[in-house]
Amino acid sequence: MRWGVGFGLTAMVAIGLVLLFLLTEATSNRDLYERNYTLLFAINVVVASLLLIAIGWIAYRLIKRLRQKKFGSRLLLKLAAVFALAGFMPGVLIYVVSYQFVSRSIESWFDVKVEGALDAGLNLGRTTLEALSADLVGKTRLAAAQLADRADVSIALPLERARDAMGAEELQLWGASGRLIAAAGQSRYLLTPDTPSPQQFRTARGQRVISWVEGLEESVAGQPALARIKVLALLNSIGVGSLGEARYLLATKQLPASLVDNALAVTQANREYQERALARDGLRRMYIGTLTLSLFLAVFGGVLLAVVLGNQIVRPLLVLADGVREVAAGDLSPKASLRGRDELDGLTRSFADMTQQLFDARQAVQVSMSQTNAARANLQTILDNLTTGVMVLEADGTVISSNPGATRILKLPMTACEGQRLAEITGLTAFGEGVQQQFDAFLAPDRERSLDHWQQSFELGNASLDGIGRPSNNTLTLIARGAELPGNQYLLVFDDISEIVSAQRAQAWGEVARRLAHEIKNPLTPIQLSAERLEMKLTGKLAAQEQALLTKSVKTIVDQVDAMKRLVNEFRDYARLPAAELKAVDLNALAQDVLALYAHEHTEVPILAELDPVCPQIQGDPQQLRQVLHNLLQNAQDATVSAGRADPDRAVVLKTQWLASSQRVRLTVQDNGTGFPDHILKRAFEPYVTTKDKGTGLGLAVVKKIADEHGTRVDISNRQLDGQSVGAQVSLSFGIERAPEQRSV
Repeated sequence: MRWGVGFGLTAMVAIGLVLLFLLTEATSNRDLYERNYTLLFAINVVVASLLLIAIGWIAYRLIKRLRQKKFGSRLLLKLAAVFALAGFMPGVLIYVVSYQFVSRSIESWFDVKVEGALDAGLNLGRTTLEALSADLVGKTRLAAAQLADRADVSIALPLERARDAMGAEELQLWGASGRLIAAAGQSRYLLTPDTPSPQQFRTARGQRVISWVEGLEESVAGQPALARIKVLALLNSIGVGSLGEARYLLATKQLPASLVDNALAVTQANREYQERALARDGLRRMYIGTLTLSLFLAVFGGVLLAVVLGNQIVRPLLVLADGVREVAAGDLSPKASLRGRDELDGLTRSFADMTQQLFDARQAVQVSMSQTNAARANLQTILDNLTTGVMVLEADGTVISSNPGATRILKLPMTACEGQRLAEITGLTAFGEGVQQQFDAFLAPDRERSLDHWQQSFELGNASLDGIGRPSNNTLTLIARGAELPGNQYLLVFDDISEIVSAQRAQAWGEVARRLAHEIKNPLTPIQLSAERLEMKLTGKLAAQEQALLTKSVKTIVDQVDAMKRLVNEFRDYARLPAAELKAVDLNALAQDVLALYAHEHTEVPILAELDPVCPQIQGDPQQLRQVLHNLLQNAQDATVSAGRADPDRAVVLKTQWLASSQRVRLTVQDNGTGFPDHILKRAFEPYVTTKDKGTGLGLAVVKKIADEHGTRVDISNRQLDGQSVGAQVSLSFGIERAPEQRSV
């Protein structure tokens, strides 16, 4: 390979030098250039092609090494590029300058003035010939008019006189058949004078007179002139001839020798000039091809030199690369090195010493890393399994990291929110601002801290998505604790105590309901009996006006006592709600049974059922679920009526839906009322929270308590349309009935 590359390089350089020599010789020897132009051009093309192939082969080898990711390939490529540019850029500069010089030099050989002078000389010769022809045509036409009435037998003398008057060398009278009738001049002594062609006779007959020049192409400069002008004219009196045929007068006049010589010289000079002008493009291509070849030689030499030197430089680097690759793979055993005296060989020896030191250091690092990884794994396991939410914040409230417990409590993808300020996360604005205020107050320089943390409860509305992608508003009650970490970072730990608070409230309201039922119900019966006894004793003893007042007052007392009894009974039922007896229930069939009771009630607010036929059976207490349906449907109809939207087209919707993704059955009741205010929506399931004028606020509380007994999630939200509230909806999500083997598992 090396011998082949060396031989090819030598051959190309030799051919290039020969071409340069021939190029310089062609500048002074035009004949040599013209004889060998094709050969020189072919050699140029061949050498340029070979150089391109060689450069392409080198580029291919470099790119192949690069794709194989061999070490040193990038360095070789850079060196080749540097050397190529080092030879290419000056070569391009010389090439451009030489190109301009060659182009302008060759163009200067063909001056526009010379070409214009030659064209002017040719035009002058043509004009002179045309003037002489026109003069002879005029004289011939005049002579033809004079000889038109002469008979053939007596025309010889007038013909001679006409020739002398015209100054012509020859004057001949021809018949239409090509018969010479008479002649004046030297042609009368010729046996076979030149006869005009039949075509010329026909043309003269049609045009009356024609002219042409003969012998100009056969004339040679410096020799006797053979060029002459001939004019053929038709005589008007045709019937005068002896045979009655048309007669033609042919006049011949010799051109001046000087005129012929000058015309021939100008024509020859113009022909040679045009030949050279046509050859100048080839000459320019020859020069430019040789210049291009020189540029290729420079680039090829630079690339070849880059490859040779690059291999010498890369050799110790390859040894280092092998060692680095082994070190990267974890092998710190003694590495190979070179014994040369240059810096790169010394670098290989230093690298071998360094790997031994790294081996010793790695042993100590591995021990420390194993301990650190064990501690980190334990900490991460603890954080991942904590039900408590844990966050690490920057001083400005930016979330650095969080555990799965934070995502589970806040129902937001906290991992995706890392890098954002807590107060800028959708749904956590109030919580983030409150936490930041607590940290600012806790870390205030003028505050005395008895503890190393602060603790505060927060209540926030968590805007999340339910099982089918619809918004659900839940109120979260969080107990949060914060502490300062090293590095100007904060630790935030929080837990969801919503269920605890809700259970405490439910327990408190249950106790209140029990006591109210006990304390209020006992005096209600005596009050009612006393009022009825008064009416019975005084009836018939009073005047009509007083009797009417008595009857109205007693009725008011009895009605209010009945209302209080119903209220007390509802409180008692809420406090003494029995435990749910769960069994398989067909929710669609249960809903149809309940809807049958509403067929003739509240006809102004119809109930539209959308029951999913694929809903499986659920686990529930039929009696308690029936009470849930009654409460929800009654509330929905009352809300629609109170909003003034009672319309057969605005029905209450009772919907069941099978959620295959979560394996749950969803029950939804939608009304067309005004919806709930925000402060009511957050506490809608608490007892005595209502928007009705005469409501007790226990309907949704009972629904929530039954849902808790069934382990069911219940959501309440307002339905929005174009930013306006168009009603509310309550949804419950039930677990399905499992097969016996699944329940045992």
